[in-house]
Amino acid sequence: MTAYWVEHAWLPTGLATEVRFEVVDGRFAGVRRRARPEPGDVRLHGVLLPGLADAHSHAFHRALRGRTHGDGGNFWTWREQMYAVTRHLDPDTYHALARAVFAEMALAGITVVGEFHYLHHEAGGRRYADPNAMGHALVEAAREAGVRLTLLDTCYLAGGLTGDGHLPLDDVQERFSDGDIDAWASRVAALEPDATTRVGAAVHSVRAIPRDQLKPLAEVTRGRHVHAHVSEQPGENLATQMFYGATPTRLLADAGLLGERFTAVHATHLTDDDTALLGAHRATACFCPTTERDLADGIGPARALADAGVRLTLGSDQHAVIDMFEEVRGLEMHERLASNERGRFTVDELMRAASVDGYRSLGWSEGGTIADGGPADFVLVRTDTVNTAGSKAGQILYSATRSDVDLVVVGGEVVVRDGQHRLGDVAALLTSSLAAVREHR
Repeated sequence: MTAYWVEHAWLPTGLATEVRFEVVDGRFAGVRRRARPEPGDVRLHGVLLPGLADAHSHAFHRALRGRTHGDGGNFWTWREQMYAVTRHLDPDTYHALARAVFAEMALAGITVVGEFHYLHHEAGGRRYADPNAMGHALVEAAREAGVRLTLLDTCYLAGGLTGDGHLPLDDVQERFSDGDIDAWASRVAALEPDATTRVGAAVHSVRAIPRDQLKPLAEVTRGRHVHAHVSEQPGENLATQMFYGATPTRLLADAGLLGERFTAVHATHLTDDDTALLGAHRATACFCPTTERDLADGIGPARALADAGVRLTLGSDQHAVIDMFEEVRGLEMHERLASNERGRFTVDELMRAASVDGYRSLGWSEGGTIADGGPADFVLVRTDTVNTAGSKAGQILYSATRSDVDLVVVGGEVVVRDGQHRLGDVAALLTSSLAAVREHR
C-alpha cells in the first residue's frame, strides 16, 4: 500500500483540493478531499489527473512524423507514403517501434491506448507461422512500455470503393486482409486478453468492407467494443452514396454495428441524420484533431454529436503529435473556429473525453477516474513550468503540454517519474527503431 497526498486532483465530481488517497493492490482506496497529509504520505505538488486515454492509434505511422507534412497533397497522397512504411515492418521491427511509441505516449500521460491494428501478415499476404505475430508484438510492446492496450484487431477485405463498386486489394493491402470474415474471426479468437490487454475489433471502413459483409461482421463481433473509420473524407461519402445510396453511418446502422460499444473514428463529414443515428444508439465518436488538421480532413461536428447523446473521445491517430493536451484543446478550439464562440465544451466535458469516456470506449469500464476501487492510473502535471506557471488548477488543460507531465502511474506502478520513463532514453529508442524500419528490407 502506498498513500499519496496532492494539492489538486480531478475527481469524478470535478477539481478538488487537498486530496488524499491510497493505492492498494493497484487500485484506488480511501479517496478523500480536504484531507491533511499524514506521516509517510508521498506528497505531490501539481494537478493530479486520471490516466489519459489515446483511443485511436496507428503505431507505425510514427515513422512519418516530420517527413510528410511539407509536400502539399491531401489524405490520399499521404496514404501512399504511409503504405510505403508498411513494406519495412515485421514482428521484430514493429515491436521495437511500437515499444518506443508507447513509451512516448506514457511520457505524455497516456495510460491506455486503442491500437487500430490492421498490419497482420507478411508482404503479399503470406501468413507468419504465428498468424498473430504482429498483434503479439504490439501487446508485448505495450506491456514493456507500461501502458494498457486495447488491440482493435481490424477487418479489411477490399481495396477501396468508387461509384462503380469495391476495388480489389492492391499489393500493399494484401497483408492487411485475412480474405474473409470467418478467417479474420478465427485468427482474432486466438488473441487472449490479460491484466493489461483487452481485445476489441475494428471495421477499417465501409470502403474496405462490402455491405454484404457488414452484417456477418456485426454477428461475430457482438459483445466486443468495435471501432471504425467513419466519414473521414468527403470522397468516402461520395463513393458510398453513389454505389449504395446511403451514408457510411447508415450502412453501419443497417448492419447492426451501432450501439453503446461502437466508436466512430473521425466522424468528420456527417449528415444531420448520421448524427442523430449515432446519438440514438448511444455510440461514441473519437476525434483526432491534430491528425484531422494535418491531413486537411476538416472539422467534425463535435458539439452537435455531444448534444445528440454521443460520447466523445480523443486519439493521436498518425502521431504527428503525441500530446493529449493538444488533442483536448483541439476539440474545443476547432469548435471555436467553426462557431465563432468560445467555451463550446466545459473543462469537465473535455476531461471526460480525455479520460473516462476514452477508457470506456476501449473496454476498461472502471478506468479513467480517481475513485475508490478503480485501477490506480494517474498523471501528475506540474504547475511551475514555463507553460503552466500562473495557471489556475482548473484550467490546466488549456496551458499544459506533454512536457509538463511529471509522474505517471499505471495500476499502481510508476512508469514515469520526474518526467523520465522507466525504460530510459525514449528519444534513443525512437531513433534506433525508426532507423531500423527505414533500413529494413
